[in-house]
Amino acid sequence: MNLLNIHELNTYFPTTDGLVKAVDHVDLQIADSEKVGLIGETGCGKTVLGMSIVRLLDSSAQINGRIIYKGRDILGLAEEDMRSLRGREIAMILQNPTMSLNPVMKVGDQISEVIRLHQGLDKRAAKKRAVEILESVSIADAHRRANQYPHEFSGGMRERAMIAICLSCDPTLIIADEPTKGLDAKTKTQIIQLLKDVTKDRSMLMITHDLNVAASICDRVAVMYAGEILEMGKVWDVLKKPMHPYTRGFINSLPCRGLKPIRGSSPSLIDLPSGCRFCPRCDCATEACKIKHPEMTPADDGHSVRCFLYT
Repeated sequence: MNLLNIHELNTYFPTTDGLVKAVDHVDLQIADSEKVGLIGETGCGKTVLGMSIVRLLDSSAQINGRIIYKGRDILGLAEEDMRSLRGREIAMILQNPTMSLNPVMKVGDQISEVIRLHQGLDKRAAKKRAVEILESVSIADAHRRANQYPHEFSGGMRERAMIAICLSCDPTLIIADEPTKGLDAKTKTQIIQLLKDVTKDRSMLMITHDLNVAASICDRVAVMYAGEILEMGKVWDVLKKPMHPYTRGFINSLPCRGLKPIRGSSPSLIDLPSGCRFCPRCDCATEACKIKHPEMTPADDGHSVRCFLYT
């Protein structure tokens, strides 16, 4: 049974230049205890998709479609009900903990504030619980650290603090937005292991451009480009046998594959191509690709792709 079902999700932003289609007709499912990776280059819409799920976008955002969580459409919830769900049931590890943590508030107080809001504990009990959660994410001397400010934490510790805030109310679904970005190799390995440990019995949407992170944690991956999903399947099926030309190009652009860049640049999300969105950069493109927009096509064993090569 799927914990989360996203159907035909659109998230658009009106601007003076036109409508920015950051997320466009996206379908995505996450099962109980499943870890799904959302991969793609910067600016493709990954973070906006995650923020749409928890409804943390600016009020100017135009969101429509369906986001079904445990049988309820999140987009139809009143803001008060959504605040109750956010954090308690669905929690998001925001990108860049340096910017996300309150610089003038002690780390322990930031965690206990969430606990008091959602669990109704008094100040003393919430503070004690905050220390326990810091210990659970492997922060040494947690009692002392709880009384420190974010600037007194290293980058890896700040990321652990963000994970602690996320875990404070024992959520069922975690959305992790680039949780290893900017970390050194040793710290990245530690954070990956921590995320694997804390999500054993939870579902997670892992937003990342790092394929090694996705391969280490995820069961399935979805490849996003220009606001839509181009390929989806089991993590090793997609990474070892990519079907879409963009996925192949994205993988080949990695340092371990020789840094072969994809020619051209991503299209404007205001002025998208009428046919396949990857067509202007694709070496396999045909005349049909310039005219008709491809649908997702099922392949074998749960693998699907949005490409005329497979229709």
